[in-house]
Amino acid sequence: MKDKVCCFTGHREVSEEEIVNIKQKTKKEVITLIENGVVYFCAGGARGFDTFAAEIVLELKKQYPNIKLILILPCVNQTMGWKEADKEKYNYIKNRADEVKILSQSYYSGCMHVRNRFMVDNSAYCICYFRKGRSGTSYTVNYAIKRKVNIIYI
Repeated sequence: MKDKVCCFTGHREVSEEEIVNIKQKTKKEVITLIENGVVYFCAGGARGFDTFAAEIVLELKKQYPNIKLILILPCVNQTMGWKEADKEKYNYIKNRADEVKILSQSYYSGCMHVRNRFMVDNSAYCICYFRKGRSGTSYTVNYAIKRKVNIIYI
């Protein structure tokens, strides 16, 4: 089953100039994985790259109805402090996901890392948008490397 699962990780902040290119590359990689038998796509529900990736999977479900979007959320109140527009997009995606798994009833220090490790531990592939530097994305990419997950860089 794990060989049919891909997770996403990436930065929350993405410059306007990069968005179109990142979305195009991500869509191309998702299609390649689908055509090679990947069915389940896990996103962490964060702003930025996670949101783009989830939207791409939802869009591709029209063409590939067998694929599934699974949201792995770190906590119930993940959107606390977010702008209203970001919350609306989050809820739109959450309501259309095939499955939503919430790992904690409340936020705690480290819950985002727990979510990221959970996704990596249950995936054969990880599509990542990673620009270098210390971040949750770098932590997740390094963890995926240690776990021998196939990493696809955007």
